[in-house]
Amino acid sequence: MGLDTLERRFGFFGAGLAGVLALFFIPHLLHNTTIHVTANKLKSGACPTGYSLLKGLCTKAEITHPSYWWPQFLIFLVVGAAIAFFAYLRKRAGIIVSFFLLGLATGTAGVIFLALGAWFSVRAFRLNKYGDPTFRGSNLKARELAAERRANRAAGRPSRPARGARGEAANGPVKASPAPSKRYTPKKSSRR
Repeated sequence: MGLDTLERRFGFFGAGLAGVLALFFIPHLLHNTTIHVTANKLKSGACPTGYSLLKGLCTKAEITHPSYWWPQFLIFLVVGAAIAFFAYLRKRAGIIVSFFLLGLATGTAGVIFLALGAWFSVRAFRLNKYGDPTFRGSNLKARELAAERRANRAAGRPSRPARGARGEAANGPVKASPAPSKRYTPKKSSRR
């Protein structure tokens, strides 16, 4: 089954959020930028060499080249486009994988994408097991199945029909086994 409208909206929301986060990298891609790196103070209370004390933190200004920011920009852009593509096609598995990839690849900003991927995964599990991705519908179906199992146990019947060697019901038609092959079946030794 494809995505329902709620899941599709969340897919497009995640793709849009990835696009917005990719836009934050554009100023860094145009020219060299300065970032401030922090470090812990030494036990003596002084900052390590190359760091200066700024607002109670040991910081150092580092100039970064635009090539430093390209991989992160491309991850947000490409995976965000993949999420939008899978949401358009209503492909649940593609969206789940894309959200988890984006969440794991982007660090702290990826927590939102990991949460969305987990939400999609839970809904896929409920849809597969109970036939309804909503919490209410899957809960009702689980209660019905539990009541059926209790009634079968009380009546002395197994909750599921017994299965044979190949998966057909035990009381179904039994197929004859094939004749042993002369080439591959070893000869039986006498019992004496």
